[in-house]
Amino acid sequence: MRPVTNMSMFMRMAAIAVGVLISSGHAISQDGHTGGAVQPPSGPSENIPLEPPGMKPGVPIMSEKEFQEAKRIYFERCAGCHGVLRKGATGKPLTPEVTRELGIDHLKAFITYGSPAGMPSWGTSGELTEDEIDLMARFVLQDIPTPPEFGLADMMATWKVHVPVEDRPIKPENDWDLDNLFSVTLRDAGQVALIDGTTYEIKKIIDTGYAVHISRTSASGRYLFVIGRDAKINLIDLWQKSPDTVAEIDVGIEARSVETSKMEGWKDKYAIAGTYWPPQFVIMDGATLEPLKLVSTRGMTVDNQEYHPEPRVASIVASHYNPEFLVNVKETGQVKLVDYSDLTNLKVTNVAAARFLHDGGFDASGRYFLVAANASNKVAIVDTKENKLVGLVETGQTPHPGRGANFIHPKFGPVWATSHLGDESIVLIGTDPEGHPENAWKVVQTLEGQGGGSLFIKTHPKSNNLWVDTPLNPDEEISQSVAVFDTRDLDKPYESLPIAEWADIADGARRVVHGEYNKDGTEVWFSVWNSKDKESAIVVVDDKTRTLKKVIKDKRLVTPTGKFNIYNTIHDIY
Repeated sequence: MRPVTNMSMFMRMAAIAVGVLISSGHAISQDGHTGGAVQPPSGPSENIPLEPPGMKPGVPIMSEKEFQEAKRIYFERCAGCHGVLRKGATGKPLTPEVTRELGIDHLKAFITYGSPAGMPSWGTSGELTEDEIDLMARFVLQDIPTPPEFGLADMMATWKVHVPVEDRPIKPENDWDLDNLFSVTLRDAGQVALIDGTTYEIKKIIDTGYAVHISRTSASGRYLFVIGRDAKINLIDLWQKSPDTVAEIDVGIEARSVETSKMEGWKDKYAIAGTYWPPQFVIMDGATLEPLKLVSTRGMTVDNQEYHPEPRVASIVASHYNPEFLVNVKETGQVKLVDYSDLTNLKVTNVAAARFLHDGGFDASGRYFLVAANASNKVAIVDTKENKLVGLVETGQTPHPGRGANFIHPKFGPVWATSHLGDESIVLIGTDPEGHPENAWKVVQTLEGQGGGSLFIKTHPKSNNLWVDTPLNPDEEISQSVAVFDTRDLDKPYESLPIAEWADIADGARRVVHGEYNKDGTEVWFSVWNSKDKESAIVVVDDKTRTLKKVIKDKRLVTPTGKFNIYNTIHDIY
């Protein structure tokens, strides 16, 4: 397997990195780079300024070397929120007419200090230098190049089966406790760590794509699928004596989502991945990753019925009621119910929800899917049994639930919760149309948390705690701690736990992110996420006592972020 830091990956990254401002925007020159990978500069030419035709007054030019570096940073830090074409979604639009109105000084200040609405403080946290901030401010002032397409032939050229199906184990060959194994994203290292949930031992480090966004487990629990932001998928066989990648494929240039078929009779048969660029999804063989069906998501928006050229695929979940994947298309606001029972005559049901769909999860019954339309400040609810929209709920500013959190409210019955990037609210939505019809698909209570900048909210069926992180809040005290509520008495204020302080790390941003429970629901794990050149850690908290139980430190734990317990991921427990 090629390492994810090699030149081919960065050339693909450079080809796409058009411009998402806030995370690390650099200015691009319109120099003819409108498709295909940009070749690396060599010799003295790397410092020659790029002077595009029709140079615009006040728009700084960039050397080829600066251009390449800016695109790399944009891909790594900005494109996820602001988009490949810089049209915005979770983050604000960074198109030239917007950025040129703001001006370079405003852009540099915003990149440096961030905002309570979820823009990270890239400068004050030390993650970008002054020179890099200047570079990114200049980058987003430039015109936007168009990245290349990535079709079936491109995918086939990257598809590799390292271990044929017939040569794989017929039963587990290791003594690992696979149910309580955690797949931990090592973001900037381009790896995942497999960590034992009982002994806290790092069992294996596996090379993957850059900045793995999620890990998903097949319905049988055998296969682990991980997808990087560079759209590389690794299929890991957990039954091997030493689990490792058995197949891999690149499905595009930038991506976030992968899922596997869960319907009875179809378990492990198919996998699906959706990309941010190009805007499309692909259905693959679940055991080999062979691409079988490629579908574009370009089309009309649900509100003003206008054509959108970049409808990115955000989250994907697998229905428990029908042989279908729910594909959430960000910019058009459509939830596509993709029937995988007949790939030749593919049937897709389009559910009109709200624009800027992002992430979400099932209610406790597994029937209703709740997904945040974050820039619309709404949560959409889809009935996966009857294939229709049943609710569209107004929430706080920019909901970002991860998969959300399900629990029994002492007054309102079953609820699903989301926190927000843009404000401190935690919104509880009723999810029991049969037992509590008066509360169904309504906001039944709003809690006040530590502040904006939350990415994930978490609980467990065996827990009385509701955990809310705030890693993107510009206040260090808030970003380095978590809030925890008692679900038995939600009138009580939250308790703030100093997770980063418990990690005993001397310096750095130390953002606390992504709570994840062990299989038994007795512990919740948090990442203390530092920059690549500084120490990071995983802090394990006793769920019952809310006290420190274990700090996992290892020089191999480079920028840990998401953690996915195998059992909880299979069974949609959150």
